[in-house]
Amino acid sequence: MKKLFFAITLAMLMAVEIARVYYIMPFPGSQQQNSINLAYFLHNYINLFRLIGIAAIIYPAYSLINTGNRLGRWLIMLAIGLWLVVVYMFNFRMQADKMFYEPRTKKLAPVSENKVLPQQLIIGVTINNESKAYPIEIIGYHHQVRDSVGGVPVMVTYCTVCRTGRVFSPLVNGVPEIFRLAGMDHFNALFEDSRTRSWWRQANGEAIAGPLKGSQLSEIPSEQMTLAAWVARHPNTTILQPDKEFTDSYEKLANYDEGKSKSKLTGTDSVSWREKSWVVGIKLNNSARAYDWIELSKARLINDAFDGVFTLLALEPDSASFHVWLRPDSLNFILKDGVMTDKQTSSRWDWDGSCTEGALKGNRLTPVQSYQEFWHSWRTFNPSTTRYMVPN
Repeated sequence: MKKLFFAITLAMLMAVEIARVYYIMPFPGSQQQNSINLAYFLHNYINLFRLIGIAAIIYPAYSLINTGNRLGRWLIMLAIGLWLVVVYMFNFRMQADKMFYEPRTKKLAPVSENKVLPQQLIIGVTINNESKAYPIEIIGYHHQVRDSVGGVPVMVTYCTVCRTGRVFSPLVNGVPEIFRLAGMDHFNALFEDSRTRSWWRQANGEAIAGPLKGSQLSEIPSEQMTLAAWVARHPNTTILQPDKEFTDSYEKLANYDEGKSKSKLTGTDSVSWREKSWVVGIKLNNSARAYDWIELSKARLINDAFDGVFTLLALEPDSASFHVWLRPDSLNFILKDGVMTDKQTSSRWDWDGSCTEGALKGNRLTPVQSYQEFWHSWRTFNPSTTRYMVPN
């Protein structure tokens, strides 16, 4: 009876250690479940489970070691050793913040000293006339970089498994907060704040577990494009440089920008509307819409209207830098000799949304916050989204 009790209790101790990490890491089947509440419960009460479990097995373990034969004693010690290995692996090796570290050295360099390649994708932020660029293949490993732009604190985040880049204010109820990478939910990165230990979703900045559940981080406008396209618009920008301590980790994302990753988690589907297909997502007037990247790559320009709003999507010649603007309902755009041109006045517009030539010279289209990400991510976190379909 003691042996059975010891075995069951030790197995339960191992199961709790494994389950606590299983539900917030990309193990088979874990990310398809709506298990965030269970995961958060296990995370917060793990020490209580350990205390109860250890207290329960102390006496039977001691009794079995002292009264059993040599083989029995070795089996008991081996079982305890196995449990200790499980504790170590699932607390010091497989937790998200033990696998992906924040930068040790954060250096932003001017264009003249930059070492990031011009074709690399960046998340760009401009505040109070100061511009900064954060390469995706750098922040993709770290998941977050805290900085300030134009005197305003920012938290630049990226989840490579969802292909989601977001920039948030790290202020919670007006107080600066520090976040750590806690794991993931539905394949999207989770951050834990240091004060309340609430869990926050990277894709939309929403607290989904803990005392602050339902709260929202304020999003800061950002753009995704190649570094070359960003520098053309912001020649005085500074650029986040690679931290030499993580060179090997960055190299694992060397083909990520182009969608050529071989990883099952970060690879790209080559056809439209599959789980890992790219889309451009926008949200206007509480409505969401997704645009197929392959279709945008073919069309280069998409004139659309939904929920009473007229929009224009554009893809630059580099086939990587994209933009979304609001457009007057009286204007439709085409590419003429590689230049955006409205059909109504034949005015010419640049990739910044500004009219540079023609009757409308001096006008500027209003930019719309837009995101490039995997279809599974956009659909999961915007369940009421519509899909743009090419008109017949």
